[in-house]
Amino acid sequence: MTDHPARWRSLLFVPVLAERFVAKAHTRQADVIILDLEDSILPARKAEARAALAAAAAQVGQAGATICVRINRPLDLAVPDIEAAIAAGATALMLPKVMGPEHVRLLAELAAAAEVRHGRAPTRFLAIVETAEALPRLPDIARADPRVVALGVGGEDLATEMEAVPSADSLYLPAMLALLAARGAGITPMGSLGAFASFDDPEAYRTALRRSRALGFGCAACIHPAQVPIINEIYGPSPEAVDRARRLISTFEQAVAEGQGAVAFEGAMIDLPVVDRAKRLLARAR
Repeated sequence: MTDHPARWRSLLFVPVLAERFVAKAHTRQADVIILDLEDSILPARKAEARAALAAAAAQVGQAGATICVRINRPLDLAVPDIEAAIAAGATALMLPKVMGPEHVRLLAELAAAAEVRHGRAPTRFLAIVETAEALPRLPDIARADPRVVALGVGGEDLATEMEAVPSADSLYLPAMLALLAARGAGITPMGSLGAFASFDDPEAYRTALRRSRALGFGCAACIHPAQVPIINEIYGPSPEAVDRARRLISTFEQAVAEGQGAVAFEGAMIDLPVVDRAKRLLARAR
């Protein structure tokens, strides 16, 4: 497990009131467990879910996963959600339906006050954009506050607003805009291109993840435990990739020592950009 956002691979949603899922979440090998107060909790049970956060956080975090809480969007729910999450020891908050940088900064102010009250360290934010109106503001959202460490789009809600079927085609542009905004701000782009809620075809899911990782996404959220090992496999550096990166860097360094700026390696020419990618892979593996 790693608590560094740049090395997160899998984020598993767990409804905070689903005791059976909460009890086993720490065994699933997800890097982040997202205790959900939003879509999976009926309006009449929001207060009950907040009250259950402390016990759930202690349970899901016992194997070292980062504990995140997805709060609700309406401010009258977000305020007590943030208070309860920070009191429970969550180290990250997922912010749904973010509208702009002002929205992020308002929630940051609320979080800061709660952290003082409960003696907690600053909480990190995972910002999710789920409306067409907010898409042009992605770069500003990514840079809105130092707490923002990851950025993504919410495919199901966004597709509904677009009157589109959520798919790799309909969500490609919004997802890539989020990826570019995140990379430009030096934070982690979160997401994958495919049917987020579908878990009945593992091979199709694996194929979609491979494409998403190749495009540059750094981590992905999922709703079913069976998806976690697939994400970890695809989004995490494999031993073969790590070994190749080491050999590639060694070959290039030897070429530089001999006065060359580019050199052949396993049938292709390599230069500084290729070497930089290999170094980033090694850093992620560490």
